[in-house]
Amino acid sequence: MKKLFLIIGAPGSGKTTDAELIAEHNDNITHYSTGDMLRGEVASGSQRGKEIEKYIEKGEIVPINIVIETIVNAIKSSPTDTIIIDGYPRSIEQMLELDKYLQEHKDIELVSVIEVKVSEETARDRVLGRARGADDNNEVFNNRMRVYTEPLQQIRDFYTQKGVLKIVSGEGSIEEIVSEMEDFIHSKI
Repeated sequence: MKKLFLIIGAPGSGKTTDAELIAEHNDNITHYSTGDMLRGEVASGSQRGKEIEKYIEKGEIVPINIVIETIVNAIKSSPTDTIIIDGYPRSIEQMLELDKYLQEHKDIELVSVIEVKVSEETARDRVLGRARGADDNNEVFNNRMRVYTEPLQQIRDFYTQKGVLKIVSGEGSIEEIVSEMEDFIHSKI
């Protein structure tokens, strides 16, 4: 049985870095970033990549069918039984689609949804400080933040009712945050 951990957080919360470090420290854990998977598709120059790029450039959510297909393929091809996916879900629709998929596929268990919580000020400073690509500017950040926060309470409520939500502060040092998350994941696998 595959054990799935989802990590959500605002743009700049550190969720991808945290997940990468956890996977680096543990041979039995595989990490996938939905953002990296989608940017990889864009970089490949494929037709799907061109479609994805239109959404990323505006800071909008990539259509559900493309994202679910990408995630499901990653889980199925994962070399380990413990998988961390960060940056998902980003909408109520994505959350419900994944839940529906997991109910139909009993070989994957959603163990936990970990929210890396940071202030908007911290998130903005980090994103605008790194300026990784065309999507890292103030206007796009504001849009990405809005897209993230609008469904957040419903996502929290949904996963709280399922008993799988864990909130971790993303305001400390990377070492402290990763250590707390790693200990929590180990306690669940």
